[in-house]
Amino acid sequence: MAELSNYRLHPGDAAPEFSLPGVDGATHRLSDWTSKPLLVVAFWCNHCPYVQAWESRMIELGRKFGPSGVQFVLINANDARAYPEDRFEAMRARAKEKGYPFPYLHDESQDVARAYGALVTPHPLLFGRDRRLLFQGRIDDDHQHPERVHHRYLERAIEQALAGQPVVPAELPVAGCTVKWRS
Repeated sequence: MAELSNYRLHPGDAAPEFSLPGVDGATHRLSDWTSKPLLVVAFWCNHCPYVQAWESRMIELGRKFGPSGVQFVLINANDARAYPEDRFEAMRARAKEKGYPFPYLHDESQDVARAYGALVTPHPLLFGRDRRLLFQGRIDDDHQHPERVHHRYLERAIEQALAGQPVVPAELPVAGCTVKWRS
């Protein structure tokens, strides 16, 4: 688990700008979603067992909250040379196979992951309408056993933000595979 003291962004910090290619063939920018009340940016990949375990739950969240105007964006910054499963072509195939209801973007330079302070995959961050950080942490409290989940952290944060309530807790340690930085 990554400790809170390792985070680059904290509640109230602005979302860094980005312009990244998506598996849909389009280039996506932070500014594309200014009309959306909330934005979830999640650092993601194909090969990590944590991502694979939480994948269906993230898809469910995207489908559940998409109609409420919550935009989800997944970003893969892993070193695709060292981890071929995270190549752009593999990302495209995975998004299609799993039916991702949100953009899946490639951060080949790893600049966006550094700007956001991505520590692991998955590393979800929730931003408000003003694109200031409201929450970062885990999706829920049990990646391996969905039936044992007691705390749905990301879902609760989204619900609190949509209701205009403070997001509590605003930060939790993230759990997952470390981001695979290029040497």
